[in-house]
Amino acid sequence: MSRSSESCDDPVIHHFFVDEAGDLTLFDRRGRVMIGSEGVSRVFMLGVAHLNEPDEAHKRLEELRQGLLADPYFKGVPSMQPTSHKTAMLFHAKDDVPEVRREVFRLLPTLGVKVQVAIRRKEAMAREAQVTFKVTGRKPSSNYYYDDLVKRLLRNLLHKAGENRITFARRGKSPRQAALEAAIESARKNFERKWRIVSDRPTRVYSAVPYQSAGLQIADYFLWALQRFYERGEDRYFNLLAPQFRLIMDLDDRHRRPYGEWYSDSNPLTKQKMKPATD
Repeated sequence: MSRSSESCDDPVIHHFFVDEAGDLTLFDRRGRVMIGSEGVSRVFMLGVAHLNEPDEAHKRLEELRQGLLADPYFKGVPSMQPTSHKTAMLFHAKDDVPEVRREVFRLLPTLGVKVQVAIRRKEAMAREAQVTFKVTGRKPSSNYYYDDLVKRLLRNLLHKAGENRITFARRGKSPRQAALEAAIESARKNFERKWRIVSDRPTRVYSAVPYQSAGLQIADYFLWALQRFYERGEDRYFNLLAPQFRLIMDLDDRHRRPYGEWYSDSNPLTKQKMKPATD
């Protein structure tokens, strides 16, 4: 996005990496709600990981991966074979065996990561989509929900440095560059309207697949841990990384506030506070 600002003297560059967890499947071909059925998640999450030193994070993740690949203990593990295109190429929490996953979880808290996540509960999304269909004859697309969360996530992050560089995990075959830039521009304008502060920072948008980006692999692990918590009530992975989650916006848990439940240092997310993923 070419909204440049020569007047900004701050040389700091903020690096953000955006990934998702869960899926955006709501209905089958006959319009029946599929949420919670085999292979269909109950929540959809979009997360952004902020890394101060992405090159250093890449170096340390790669050192860990190469060390694990050289360990005879993993010699016969399918995901560690080059032909698998899994752990042999990148860390991915769903594909990594538990022993590998444990080593990644041990490393992540040392990388200076800060993570923010926006969560939609898909039962609420399905109800919204049904209402929209009755009014307009059309259901919102998956990109509509994705881009809306991009705006919510990045709104308060784009004014803090001299330049922003945002890498999105590629969705499908298209990088959707123009749509993502439009969502980011909308986030910037929303921030300015709310706070009456000019947030004119150059922001560069990139699209990558996870093996090309250590930052995306890191975001994947954080989101996997949070999704396990929401979908299965399993909090042990989340608890390992909890201090690095700076903000979790549970947008459809509105039992106390109309805009959802926001978890942060002042309101930590716990199993006792979290509303189950089913209504």
